[in-house]
Amino acid sequence: MENNVAHNNIPKVSQWSGLVNCKCPRCRVGNVFTGFTYSPKSQKMQEVCSACGLKFEREPGYFYVAMFVSYALNCAEMIAVCIAAYILGLELTKEHIWYYVGLIIATSLVFAPFNFRYSRMILLYWLSPGLHYEPSRIKHMKS
Repeated sequence: MENNVAHNNIPKVSQWSGLVNCKCPRCRVGNVFTGFTYSPKSQKMQEVCSACGLKFEREPGYFYVAMFVSYALNCAEMIAVCIAAYILGLELTKEHIWYYVGLIIATSLVFAPFNFRYSRMILLYWLSPGLHYEPSRIKHMKS
């Protein structure tokens, strides 16, 4: 596969770079989402990859599993924010408990678009059996 990538002048994209930039997990060229994470129309997902033709929703209800990944991300973010608040001096007492509740709610709201997007990307990249990097599937490259 390495010779095929170099021969067709297709740039090799790392798995981490593809995931962070929300690129197709098969070709790592086409965009999975339209727009940026926090832009108003950002949470629209492409149906198929524009470069290799991969259908992102592999079966009906495929992205329901991303809900569990989003839950794990949300829990990790809430715990991290509460630990950071404690380290920065917010005491964990009965009088300050509502500050922690407010921090947890704010964290959930601020990170919701991020969690939606990256839970689906984690599902596509790391939790989907049979979905591998195949740059030879790219139909056309823009010059």
